[in-house]
Amino acid sequence: MELSARRWLLLSAMLLIGYSGIRSTIPEGVQLPPRARDYSLRSDELAINRIPLKTPLANPKIVVSKSKRRLILYSDGQPVRLYRVGLGTDPVNDKLRQGDRRTPEGEFYIFTKNERSAYYLSLGLSYPNIEDAERGLRDGLITRGQYDQIVNAIQRKEMPPQQTALGGEIYIHGNGSKSDWTWGCVALEDEEIRELFDVVPIKTPVIIEH
Repeated sequence: MELSARRWLLLSAMLLIGYSGIRSTIPEGVQLPPRARDYSLRSDELAINRIPLKTPLANPKIVVSKSKRRLILYSDGQPVRLYRVGLGTDPVNDKLRQGDRRTPEGEFYIFTKNERSAYYLSLGLSYPNIEDAERGLRDGLITRGQYDQIVNAIQRKEMPPQQTALGGEIYIHGNGSKSDWTWGCVALEDEEIRELFDVVPIKTPVIIEH
């Protein structure tokens, strides 16, 4: 029995050394993929959604946090609703051009409300904004004429051109928020976009933060 115990200890030590050697073969600086993060609303966050909305809202504003996957609706500077959101399939980076599947960052406003959306209901966002236009002109993505059209539309709080190389057709819409699946839009659950759609008017400011 004593010999078997010694052999077992020796075998355990060899296995431990071998495992350490395998781990050491991972190149320095290479990180293993992080565990999938759960962006579900916590119980304390859900509490705000149980309070009846007082309408009409006073100076409504929408703030989207991409890193937290949260949309917050404000009335008179106070948060009144909190929703989990889904983003573009590249949910981290700022939108640069058509087809990059990124959700833009910056200051926008709602320029249209679509009750016949393919994604249940949708609120059109004024992307590209003036900062996007300046970047696009500098990088050669749009012409001076397209730049002027974007700036003029933003100054009038209308729809900016949607078909330039900067991309467009960015909406807050329904069809689910459990994953990042859109082409750059902000997705909610259908019952949530229904509630939001009913209480926010056109020209409501929308801020999308990293």
